Amino acid sequence: MNYKSIFVSDVHLGTRFSQAEHLLELLKETECENLFFVGDIIDGWAIRRKFKWAQSHSDVIQKVLRKARKGTKVFFITGNHDEFLRPFAPLLMGENLQIINETEYDAINGKKYLVTHGDFFDSITMTKRWLALLGDIGYDFVLYLNHILNKLRKLLRIQTHWSLSKYVKDNVKSSVSFITDFEGTLSEHASKQGYQGVICGHIHKAESKMIDKVEYLNCGDWVESCTCVVEHFDGKFEVVHWLEQLKK
Repeated sequence: MNYKSIFVSDVHLGTRFSQAEHLLELLKETECENLFFVGDIIDGWAIRRKFKWAQSHSDVIQKVLRKARKGTKVFFITGNHDEFLRPFAPLLMGENLQIINETEYDAINGKKYLVTHGDFFDSITMTKRWLALLGDIGYDFVLYLNHILNKLRKLLRIQTHWSLSKYVKDNVKSSVSFITDFEGTLSEHASKQGYQGVICGHIHKAESKMIDKVEYLNCGDWVESCTCVVEHFDGKFEVVHWLEQLKK
């Protein structure tokens, strides 16, 4: 599978629930001219709490470096979980790999996109860090409950999949309101800065939609959904659900 550009966010390497193996599949089975990692690729918050680094996490990094050496332009955009890299940005590592805090992207369709992780537009992360850290621990616990539920589902041979964390995001009023506010605020900022689109991550909810006149694209995550945004050579952007792609 060949694409003009691939955008991936929220891999959270260094955590036990990072689905690095599936990301490695994506990197092996696709080619692109530009590879954007849109923040929270390495989870510094989790590593400080408890270091958890599987071989697959190293394999992902090695594969990315190999792609860069072979000519793929790799952009590593910092997020709040890998904010330890922000003081060093912008940083050029070789000809094809750079670490930056945000960037703009001129797409084939003629639009200019703001590419940013998105945490700067999250009022909780920016103003109540202690609450963001507490929420991160709570999210990790919900993922653990998901893990237990999935084991029970397999044991009972139940075919349907149900995610507690996805249910919370999609149905709890405060969560839905937060996501809506985040999307609207970020899209409004992009519009005021002269962009016709925005590509982001942060909230672990893949999305492709128009908000007023701004094309809003969220990469999702590689902890639960294993999604990314791709740009085809005809100029079309698409959210790819990798696990569903494997079934085809």
